[in-house]
Amino acid sequence: MTSSALHDSTTARRSNRGSDSYDGIEPLLEQLAAMDAGDPARPRLREEVMRRCLPLADHIARRFTGRGETYDDLHQSASLGLVLAVDRYDPARGASFLAFAVPTVMGEVRRHFRDRTWALRVPRRVKETQLAIGPTVERLCHEYGRTPTALEIAVALDLDLVEVTQALLAGNAYRTNSLDAAADDEEGGGIAAQVSERLGETDPAYGICDDALAVAPLLRELSERDRLVLRLRFFENYTQAQIAAELGVSQMHISRILSRTLARLRQRALRD
Repeated sequence: MTSSALHDSTTARRSNRGSDSYDGIEPLLEQLAAMDAGDPARPRLREEVMRRCLPLADHIARRFTGRGETYDDLHQSASLGLVLAVDRYDPARGASFLAFAVPTVMGEVRRHFRDRTWALRVPRRVKETQLAIGPTVERLCHEYGRTPTALEIAVALDLDLVEVTQALLAGNAYRTNSLDAAADDEEGGGIAAQVSERLGETDPAYGICDDALAVAPLLRELSERDRLVLRLRFFENYTQAQIAAELGVSQMHISRILSRTLARLRQRALRD
């Protein structure tokens, strides 16, 4: 397409769309800048400028939809960026308001994604890298016809591979899932259970810990010989015959000691 044809096409689209309410807003902004801060007419003029420029916030908010945030939240951030753009715009510099406002508003929306939408605490540098990865991956997918590797993303962004890898992993911290949420029903047709109901089972070691805490003070009440027999049998894995040889008694005697001591511990533990 020639440049003239492109210009005619662009002009046609604009004419079909109609003029945006913020087209030609610079004269009002010049008038606003010339007013004293205490001028009673200034708030009304500022409000009029904001009202006319609100479609710009709407356009930019819609550009960022589909990334996990609601339109209302994005529009609120874009509107804040618009307020900053109106208050910071300097007509004396000669630039158009649109050229100044668009990056200002988009910067505020990106700051919303960076600072307010992460479920877990992530370093600011990693957040910024993670946000830059999205558009780069989309561009490389079109260019290569496949998903780019972390190395290709790092080269495209001129970043260290480790930094890109950290940002890719940090994407898992953007959203967290509730353990009370319903899990996917793989079999179909039934009511999906909560995620927490599918995450393993109670660790039996908790019961062992409770038992150990209950028995520990009772062991201190045993005689030295009974404690020695328990230690050799259950902590050093001696057989009854080996314990008998160690103490110079019969295996039957060791068996009676173990039975009597264990029964006593069990009775005391259950009673207490």
